[in-house]
Amino acid sequence: MAHILISGAGVAGPALALLLVRAGHQVSLIERASGLRLGGQAVDLRGAGRTVVEAMGLMPAVRALALRQRGMSWVDARGRARARMGVDAFAGEGFISEIEILRGDLAQIMYDATRQAVQYEFGNSVVELRQDDQGVDVAFESGPRRRFDLVVGADGLASTTRRLEFGEGGMRSLGCLIAWFTAPDPGDLDGWYEMYLARGGRNASLRPGRLPGEAKAALGLRIAPGTAFPSGRDEQRSLLRSRFAGLGWRVPELLSAAESADDFAFAEIGQVHLPSWSRGRVVLLGDAAASPSPLTGLGTSVALVQAYVLAGELAAAGGDHRRAFARYEQVCRPYVDRAQEMPPGGAAGFAPMSEAMIRLQTLSMRLATRWPMRPMLQKQFGKAADVVLPDYDLVATARRSVPPAGPVGR
Repeated sequence: MAHILISGAGVAGPALALLLVRAGHQVSLIERASGLRLGGQAVDLRGAGRTVVEAMGLMPAVRALALRQRGMSWVDARGRARARMGVDAFAGEGFISEIEILRGDLAQIMYDATRQAVQYEFGNSVVELRQDDQGVDVAFESGPRRRFDLVVGADGLASTTRRLEFGEGGMRSLGCLIAWFTAPDPGDLDGWYEMYLARGGRNASLRPGRLPGEAKAALGLRIAPGTAFPSGRDEQRSLLRSRFAGLGWRVPELLSAAESADDFAFAEIGQVHLPSWSRGRVVLLGDAAASPSPLTGLGTSVALVQAYVLAGELAAAGGDHRRAFARYEQVCRPYVDRAQEMPPGGAAGFAPMSEAMIRLQTLSMRLATRWPMRPMLQKQFGKAADVVLPDYDLVATARRSVPPAGPVGR
């Protein structure tokens, strides 16, 4: 059995770690942040992603922390609903799926399920990879160089592992920036995830949180090609104040909340397209390998499916990582390719530039459950289940015992 290093403690990395230790592998997981990233918005558990969570035995914990939501509501500057889609639309697989959970809560569940068997190390990151036929020598930001049999990059859209082993290419911007943060609960959401579109490519939203008194907010905006990404928090908040100044609905309150939110996150929306997800003994997973972007609603499903298949194929290959990595791509690539297809409207639908496009987008959502919109949206939502998962015995045994964590590296 191999000693495997995973970089990234979001959802994809710990999910893979849980499945690997069930197969008897020794797993070390390193994360740049000083602890779990517990902020973030809700993520969907739908289709094959839900199947994987059930196979891992984690669905009871997920349901216990799932958000209670009535659906999605598109509102105008005065807060009046212009279109609504209930959570029961499309058999619970619509814009708001039957099971939604805060990203931080899902990360905590994955961590709790693995921390006794996986060697976690926070506040450190990979800075160099040197591999040969027998293993990978890894240099870290702090601490000694260590050697592993395999290295998995599950470190997100801006993956350091991808850059070190695959170069600078792969990420394609979709021309949008988005900020996520926690805001005070206004008290009148009544279970609805509200979204306000303003001309000039601006999107503001607020959805119910899980804890009393809190809600989850987002401010998204379109950007011109080549626009420099503001890296500092002050510059990011300044950009939001400038672009969202003077808007109605709840925008002034959201801008105020963004100033003091301790979980404020700001990112470019993009996809990752690579001709291969592995190189030698290094393999990529989740957003690092094939981010479909938040606009598709399929990022979590892709990550969970990839984790399931990668762990299963490593077990089936009997130690031959080359065969396992090839099968991993063979099984997952068609699913990922479909998941990366943008929903109707794409970035223009997420943040329309003109009032006419906003009216058209709102009308489309009002007619979402009718022809001709229904079959188009049904196709998009159905992608989450559009894969036949192999029946890996080790993965399906949800209650299999796991070994204790060993030392990091060798």
